[in-house]
Amino acid sequence: MKTERIPRTRTVPHTVDGETEYIEETEYDEAPAAPRDWDQIARIAVTVMAVVLLLAAVSWSTASIGSLLSRITVAAAAYSAASAFDLLWIMATVARWLLRTDPVRVQAAIRFGRVALAVAMAAIIADGYASGELVIGAVGACVSALAKGGTELAMLVHDKPLDPRTQQWLNKRRARLNAQLGLLPVRRELARGEAALSAERRRLELLSADSGSADPDRSEESTGDPDPNVVPLNGGAATTKDLVRIAWDSGIRDDDAVIRYIKGRTRKAPSPDTVGRYLRLLRSGVAG
Repeated sequence: MKTERIPRTRTVPHTVDGETEYIEETEYDEAPAAPRDWDQIARIAVTVMAVVLLLAAVSWSTASIGSLLSRITVAAAAYSAASAFDLLWIMATVARWLLRTDPVRVQAAIRFGRVALAVAMAAIIADGYASGELVIGAVGACVSALAKGGTELAMLVHDKPLDPRTQQWLNKRRARLNAQLGLLPVRRELARGEAALSAERRRLELLSADSGSADPDRSEESTGDPDPNVVPLNGGAATTKDLVRIAWDSGIRDDDAVIRYIKGRTRKAPSPDTVGRYLRLLRSGVAG
């Protein structure tokens, strides 16, 4: 029976000159070797042969279709266009593999691959007919079909079909995930819109605050009672008169207390005369 050595590492103490350190020591255990997986080897062989056949078919069809198209255009453009026939089929085959667990969408990839193969075969036969070698063209088209059929067989070897119940479970889980993924762009769009709306509202609030400081009290001061001692708060959002009114409404009646309150709000001491004048108006009931 074949065996294999399995390394195992452990930490052991090692002492030199009375100094002990822990080092790693590797030991090897003998264990029965796993049997060779011939099924996996066969899958790899099938895949390699399918790739070789596909490359041969792509080379043949590109050369044949390029020869046909080069009759009416330059060779570089003709062979570049000829490669599109097989590239489209390869694209459909890759899509078929990626969608193999989605029985609905995979049908579109299968149908497109068949159409691409039929068009490529027809172009190869047309090249044989135009060259006077219809039989060679037909054989070349069969080579392309057989090579691409081999690719389908290789995919079937690697495919893992699901039973109906598991397929339904997978469909439901995929549907929920797709719904969440589909909503991501919408959520990002809504977030951007809400952020823009919030910024616009904030801008309008600042503009209205700046312009609103000129309405009742400020207009009254600027026209009827100009006072150079009025100290604006935050760029005109509130004046000394406004702050005196706020302090009065809060129950502060003492002149010095009102001055301290305004100084704490504006970081600048107001004029005692101005504060006293506004307080006298409030006490007399004139300021409204």
